[in-house]
Amino acid sequence: MIGIKDVAREAGVSVGTVSNVLNRPGSVSPARRALVESAIDRLGYVRNESARQLRAGTSRTIALVVLDVTNPFFADVITGAEEEAEAVGALVVVSNSGGDEHREARHLARLEAQRVMGVLLSPVQDESYEGVLELDARGTPAVLVDRVSAAAPLPAVAVDDREGGRLAGEHLIRRGHRSICFVGGPLRVSQVRDRLTGLRSATDGTAVVHHLETEALSVRAGSSAAARLFATWPDGGRPTAVFCANDLLALGVLNECLRRGVRVPGELAVVGYDDISYAASAAIPLTSVRQPRELLGRTAVELLMEVVDAPGARPARHVLFTPELVERESTRARR
Repeated sequence: MIGIKDVAREAGVSVGTVSNVLNRPGSVSPARRALVESAIDRLGYVRNESARQLRAGTSRTIALVVLDVTNPFFADVITGAEEEAEAVGALVVVSNSGGDEHREARHLARLEAQRVMGVLLSPVQDESYEGVLELDARGTPAVLVDRVSAAAPLPAVAVDDREGGRLAGEHLIRRGHRSICFVGGPLRVSQVRDRLTGLRSATDGTAVVHHLETEALSVRAGSSAAARLFATWPDGGRPTAVFCANDLLALGVLNECLRRGVRVPGELAVVGYDDISYAASAAIPLTSVRQPRELLGRTAVELLMEVVDAPGARPARHVLFTPELVERESTRARR
């Protein structure tokens, strides 16, 4: 490994001069700066930024811990966070909890040991707040992503999921559906609970809501739930519409309908949630409740930087965005 002493020897200057070129270039004369920069180029010296930050007790690394890195929703959140972080000269590192609270806790402990500038967390469940509150109290600022809770006095950014569920329910009722199945789980995920609550608030007294809980928010889980739906109501009386807790589940439902020859939306209307890029390009374009995914990531970094730049200057800020329903071919008015 080429070190700062090697650069000093090659340039014929002191180690202090090299350090000044790297950290305070304006304090070095142009001629000496050119000598050092030329030596760096010749030797291929790469600065050990991690070691420098540890010595200084500071970091420009932001950690983002998400529920499922394979979900396109979180991929867009990550994109937004990276764009905002780059604008403030920071780097985003991503960890995947996989929906496992124990794995999430291990990630938080390791990230704290790495002295990251702050943590953006999409928590597995409400019980996760205790760990992240302790992290914040020890000096590593934390922001909740895709979750706002009065129980956690931390900056937070999310979308109003109850409103999103209500939008989906009202949309289906306007199209004549009076028996609706909600596909989603696990219920320990508050976003799933809130979307179901919103659906029920919209359909109260006007439609029956059934619930098929899933163990995951994936395409495979959606296909499995659809198979259970058809097995539960094999001889008629089946719900005429399905509202899924996210688009991956909805795509799984669509796949199972296509496999069985069930007409969408003729026999079963389908609504998803998130409006990921695959929703519009599905074999049957999917009606979905849109979330501002990249904006969630950008806003999370903005909230973190507010704390980093002025700790304790203001109460924890909560930002709650309003979703919108995007109608496509998977729903229509029933005859």
